[in-house]
Amino acid sequence: MTISRSYRDLAAFALAALPLAVQAQGETASAEDDAQTLNPLVVTAALAPRTADESLSSVTLLDEATLERQDPVSLIDLFRGQPGVDVTTSGSFGKQSSVFIRGTNSNQNVLLIDGIRLRSATSGAPAWQFLDPRMFQRAEIVRGPRGSLYGADAVGGVVQLFTPEGERGPTPRLSAGGGSFKTQRYSASLSGAEGGTRYHFAGSRFDTDGAPIRRGGEDKGYDNTSGLFRLSHTFDNSAEIGGLALRAKGNTEFDSFGAPAKTDFVQQVAGLYGEVPVTDSWRSRLTLSESRDEGDTVDAFGFSVFDTRTQTVRWDNTLEVGFHELIVGIEHDEDEVSGTSDYDESNRDNTALFAQGLLDFAPFSLQASLRHDDNEAFGEETTGSLALGYEVSEHHTLRASYGTAFRAPTFNELFFPGFGNPELKAETSDTLEIGVRGQFNRSFWDLALYQTDIDNLIINVDSDGDGFVDIPKNVQRARIRGVELSAGAELDAWTLAAALTYTDPEDRETGNRLRRRASQSLRLDVDRALGDWSLGGSWIVQNHRYDDADNEERLGGYGNVNLRAGWAFAPMWSARLTVENVLDKEYETARDFPNAGHATFLSVHFGE
Repeated sequence: MTISRSYRDLAAFALAALPLAVQAQGETASAEDDAQTLNPLVVTAALAPRTADESLSSVTLLDEATLERQDPVSLIDLFRGQPGVDVTTSGSFGKQSSVFIRGTNSNQNVLLIDGIRLRSATSGAPAWQFLDPRMFQRAEIVRGPRGSLYGADAVGGVVQLFTPEGERGPTPRLSAGGGSFKTQRYSASLSGAEGGTRYHFAGSRFDTDGAPIRRGGEDKGYDNTSGLFRLSHTFDNSAEIGGLALRAKGNTEFDSFGAPAKTDFVQQVAGLYGEVPVTDSWRSRLTLSESRDEGDTVDAFGFSVFDTRTQTVRWDNTLEVGFHELIVGIEHDEDEVSGTSDYDESNRDNTALFAQGLLDFAPFSLQASLRHDDNEAFGEETTGSLALGYEVSEHHTLRASYGTAFRAPTFNELFFPGFGNPELKAETSDTLEIGVRGQFNRSFWDLALYQTDIDNLIINVDSDGDGFVDIPKNVQRARIRGVELSAGAELDAWTLAAALTYTDPEDRETGNRLRRRASQSLRLDVDRALGDWSLGGSWIVQNHRYDDADNEERLGGYGNVNLRAGWAFAPMWSARLTVENVLDKEYETARDFPNAGHATFLSVHFGE
């Protein structure tokens, strides 16, 4: 469906009224209240801590309080309808999921966990569905190209998930609960800090019988056991060392051409780092990391194993020169694949040099970055970005930016037996964006307009005309235009957030909309604290999308309402109730894969 006139009118009123409300709140806030709770520090946008308005980027922070209030079953539930973000799923609970940022493919976006890249080197996309939200403290979503900072695939944007750090004395946390579809959820953690040492240990278990992923089908279950270890120590001279390990392991069931199928999966990141102050104005950091994406699948084609591993060495140097900051570094990584398929090549390496300048000429600010990648498999790519900000007033900042990025061909596209094409070039893009942000102590609003042009898109074609797809080639172009308007406020006991997104992702060869993308999206989040109680809800509306490139298989739009409540019934004890899809709306974001429908979950928590 196209968003109806009443939806559009309500969306326009909500998005227009909220900035006025937040401006009034900002003007009446106490001058002593400098908490800037809705102007948080973010690090993903510029490789350095910057407040949201200083980042000169379109950025969304989903903080610890948001994760606790919403208590999402999956990251997809958390991301759905956020500014510039669209998601699709092939069923509920651990089933194939994609995250589209500003209309780009799921493999044209980067996922980081505490700075460590996680993806499949064979498919090119992260397995978003296999990460438990309870393992993370916050998420940053940066929209726009970041190829000059993070290398390949940062075309549409970057999502970074952060794990908790210990901040005070030993702090235990426990939770247990369950609900619809015979779902059970358990988690436990212990964190703390003492004498310069910070630690966090956590574990979680999720188990569900699941729901049918096809109409009339059988329930398809999912289980996930996750563990997290994080430890760091800061010395008297401000030098720091630390380590991280996160592992998720489980099983998901699905259908394969009408036959039962299942995948045993492992998602893992691990890293060690050391940071030293070389001088008062120069800090140097060395990071060694490894990520793994592993899957053993039994389906209609038999048994298959796809294991990918990426090992990375990264050296960052940050130099402060007055009000300016310079970041230079080098990164080397090696991808390796193994399994039941005999790839023509099973490993490749990439070496990159990068530099970024963060310059402050108040009221003007300038950010410029450049990166050169040399990849063993597909050659060399140079990317860059330039952003200019102007502080119009104490509360308003204008920004304009231009950036380039590229997507690296995957191992499947380059080397898969009988299918790969080693002559593929990287997809390339350039993006122009202008935006304005209004920022107050307890509120903000942000408006962004952008256009992204992508060349050398890789698609699978029938090269010999026999009716069968048999080779990937660089043949396609796309143009994506969009507008994003978001706002948020904390007014007394109310927490409000709103996002309105319009995206026009066009295949330039055909004029059709890129498949599985909605073009209009609205999300409203409202929460209210009532003493020991809290109440809240989310309303998410999206218009239709097409399941095919020819735009003939139309999937209807939907409006979804989720409700939640919390009760602190004793010191350090609380209960949370979430009711998803209250109206039991049936909708699809991928053909023949309906959502699970109405679901209720209840959990009890111990800890601060």
